[in-house]
Amino acid sequence: MKSLERLLKDETATIAFGEDLALALKKGDCVGLSGDLGAGKSTFARAFLRAMADDDSLEVPSPTFTLVQSYDLRIPVAHFDLYRLADASELDELGFEEALTDGICLVEWPEKAEEGLSAQRITLAFTHEGEGRRVRVTGPDAAFERIARSLAIRAFLSDAGHPDARRRHLSGDASVRAYERIDTGDGAPAKILMDAARHKPGPILQDGKYYQQLAHIAEDVVPFVAISELLRKRGFAAPAIYARDLDKGLLLIEDLGSESLLDAEGRPAPERYAEAARLLGRLHAAPFERDIAIAGGIVHHIPDFDRTAIKIETSLLVDWYLPWKRGRPASDAERNDYFAIWDELIDCLGAAEKNLLLRDFHSPNILWRPERRGLERIGIIDFQDAMIGPTAYDVASLVQDARVTIDGALADGLLSAYIAERKAHGPFDETAFLRDWHLMAAQRNCKLAGIWVRLKERDGKPGYMKHMPRTFAYLQHALTHEVLTPLRDWCIKAGILASESAN
Repeated sequence: MKSLERLLKDETATIAFGEDLALALKKGDCVGLSGDLGAGKSTFARAFLRAMADDDSLEVPSPTFTLVQSYDLRIPVAHFDLYRLADASELDELGFEEALTDGICLVEWPEKAEEGLSAQRITLAFTHEGEGRRVRVTGPDAAFERIARSLAIRAFLSDAGHPDARRRHLSGDASVRAYERIDTGDGAPAKILMDAARHKPGPILQDGKYYQQLAHIAEDVVPFVAISELLRKRGFAAPAIYARDLDKGLLLIEDLGSESLLDAEGRPAPERYAEAARLLGRLHAAPFERDIAIAGGIVHHIPDFDRTAIKIETSLLVDWYLPWKRGRPASDAERNDYFAIWDELIDCLGAAEKNLLLRDFHSPNILWRPERRGLERIGIIDFQDAMIGPTAYDVASLVQDARVTIDGALADGLLSAYIAERKAHGPFDETAFLRDWHLMAAQRNCKLAGIWVRLKERDGKPGYMKHMPRTFAYLQHALTHEVLTPLRDWCIKAGILASESAN
């Protein structure tokens, strides 16, 4: 168990503390609230629940007489008051274990049922101190780290001149990053807090390196800062950065809006996608920069999307998808044949046009800003993994959007819009580009098929599996180019795709 103390000088500070913990706790956390009457337990609980609900008017009645009050929020929360509990065995009748399995339990007067609560619970012990109160936080290592991280974010915001900022959960993604919406309370537009702690090394896979190193995945926020500054200098709408702590992985950035490339019904909006395709055309028509200097004398060297990175990504298909699909791993012969095919395909890319790749240029990371004009209509986020590589990659990412189905007519229209933009800016080899587009689309979908399974099996995020049918429909289309015939044949032989005769 680890512990820390905080002085909460007044009720406002106690409310902020409740908001901070609402961004730190997760399903399965039990929080014991200890302290005398009026020490701040109820103030904390109300602030916590209202922050979790993102509703300052949420009614939070005391559970003193009902013993438990349940809230169906972003994470379900059960608020227990055990002051009137006669015996710890009554916890079962209150549905404590079920509530803890489904969400978070806040427990006032936990000492009334000491033997019935987990010894691994988080404890907040409130005591009066002057006009405020002091809270001692004790918890198991994993939970304590989350709480300490959230309190560090509060300190970061205070150092940035926003000590009373209101924090609300915005989103997480398939990586370890998390985002918050920050209302600074000064009438200025809301800002976004990016919480991106440095990657922890994974298992060594090759040449003494782990996956992030081999795939050139950003391990801190320096690449995001550098690429944002580069894009903004070139006239593209990337977020301005208002405050940064590069060591801790915290950024306070501009909110570019919430409207995506999808319409109100969640369908691809052709005008928006076409504008994004034209933006890529303009980005790729200009020479790229390799080394980007940012404040503090730091220079970010944009890595190449090289053979190692391409192959470590395609390995996800045989390392994760194939064992899940067939119930047995790929044989040595299958692996050798698969990677030999990719070596030949990568050789084909040797003469491909190279430029800056944003890497995940698809609907969740592209924002539509209808009130703007020109390049400003498209807001770009989530580009920290940018590399230098075949320009066809980002076009494949857009045209075969991993999270929404792009039909054939729209896909053709987007390719035409990109090609027209490129030709408007100078000579452009359309035939070579289309070959590279199919190859990069195949590479991306082989990677995604493995990622969806990895997220489910390793990370406990099964929701991404809904994208699998779309991923394979896209892969089948990519494999129609003659240069990809060997890969198509391998997929059929491995049982990943059905043969044309079977159809």
